[in-house]
Amino acid sequence: MVARCSRDSWNEAAGVAAQAQAIRERASALAHVDARAWEKALAALRDAQLETESDERRDFQLEQKLERAAAVPLEIAELGADVAALAALAGERGEGTYLADASAAAALAAGGARAAAHLVQVNLAVRAGDARLARARASEQAADEAAARLLQQTR
Repeated sequence: MVARCSRDSWNEAAGVAAQAQAIRERASALAHVDARAWEKALAALRDAQLETESDERRDFQLEQKLERAAAVPLEIAELGADVAALAALAGERGEGTYLADASAAAALAAGGARAAAHLVQVNLAVRAGDARLARARASEQAADEAAARLLQQTR
């Protein structure tokens, strides 16, 4: 919204608005993919608990489903950092009237990135030292910093 409302005063506003729309569409798709990935992983976990004998194929499939269940929240965390950065850019360069809106968008994106990073952390396929966890936490931090920068400007 900030970029759309700033087209008269900011040359890059149309490009930023297009990026925001693309991110919105990607986020919507990821929400559905995440739900399906987790449902499949949960079903595989339940099946594995019912089995008394080890089955390498089943274990491999379970691991693959858990990996996918961790990959999607990682993408969401990274997307949250992108949204927060885009909101910060819009807040800093767009029409000043909408700074509070940009700040709110960045704060919401930071919250989403934090929640997604938490989901990556608690996923059974992710262990300490996993590069995915480091990426998720870096996305969370980047989103937090962008939001904090804008929120400080509105206080």
